[in-house]
Amino acid sequence: MKFHIANMTCGGCARGITAAIKELDSNATLDFDLPNHIVEINTTVSQDKVIAALSERGFTAEPA
Repeated sequence: MKFHIANMTCGGCARGITAAIKELDSNATLDFDLPNHIVEINTTVSQDKVIAALSERGFTAEPA
């Protein structure tokens, strides 16, 4: 699943997003496109749970 995260701007953001997702699914993989504010997440966790976990960390994720 791909998300646009407007306030994801740096490596620190990517680390925070990775940590949030890995708490849900330790086997998840993430691919970041920081210039375009896109992250692709491969996980078995539902999209709603991913969005909620990112929201808890201060990131507003919208399906891309």
